[in-house]
Amino acid sequence: MRLSTVILPVRRWSDGGREEWQRAEELGFHAAYTYDHLSWRTFRDQTWFGALPTLTAAAAATSRMRLGTLVTSPNFRHPVTLAKELISLDDISNGRITLGIGAGGNGFDATALGQEAWSPRERADRFAEFVQLLDRLLIEDAVSYEGTHYSADEARNIPGCVQRPRLPFAVAATGPRGLKLAARYGQAWVTTGDPKVSNGGGTSDDSLEAVRGQVERLAKACAERGRDAGELQKIMLSGFTPDRPLDSVDAFVDFAGRHAELGLDELVIHWPIADSVFEADTAVFERIATEGLAQLGK
Repeated sequence: MRLSTVILPVRRWSDGGREEWQRAEELGFHAAYTYDHLSWRTFRDQTWFGALPTLTAAAAATSRMRLGTLVTSPNFRHPVTLAKELISLDDISNGRITLGIGAGGNGFDATALGQEAWSPRERADRFAEFVQLLDRLLIEDAVSYEGTHYSADEARNIPGCVQRPRLPFAVAATGPRGLKLAARYGQAWVTTGDPKVSNGGGTSDDSLEAVRGQVERLAKACAERGRDAGELQKIMLSGFTPDRPLDSVDAFVDFAGRHAELGLDELVIHWPIADSVFEADTAVFERIATEGLAQLGK
């Protein structure tokens, strides 16, 4: 199992932002991700910077750790412009970028451009078309495409990604259409658990069983496509289940062990942010980063 972190873009680069990403690399995290939102929930009226510029700066400030989004969505992006930015970012990082990508939701991003929030069906339709077109744009030198929601006219993306045939997709999905996209296009799959369990007062055991069901449905989607589900990395973004894995090293080891048994390959924990939903003891967090997985193996 790998351990990664997600660093929200809430600090100025000149006032601790750079140091957080560099410290993440020093602590040995496999990857450091960031959210790709225009704003997010309780942080809406606070400092919040753009994901791709932040990752570009992080790529220049680090040298080994993988970097990426958890997750990008179609809510305010277009595949043609996103592809150009991703190819540039993959080059600057020397091939260390993973694109976490999801369908989006009804948060602030959904209406920030002045549009009505999309229905669940339209989000799913757009997500499928978005991923299909983005896949081509990152692989082919020139792409023309006319879809229901997105188009491209001789869009050029030379020289392409450093990672071949393109940078990896980590597809966030729990529904049948999203899982089919993960099975077809993903090099990894992402879950945050089941919000119905967390929001409905479910227990840690309830959450674990929900994730087990998601893993089983992913395997079925892969089988239907003739693909071995073992080919996909399975990523858990923690912080959205009834568990509290950052309370102590022991709590983390228990959480990690229970999810490793389900076949999850990578756990992502939130970098502590004081006075927020992601508040955590920094000393405990760093002990988890440096000792947690070693204790899991005992």
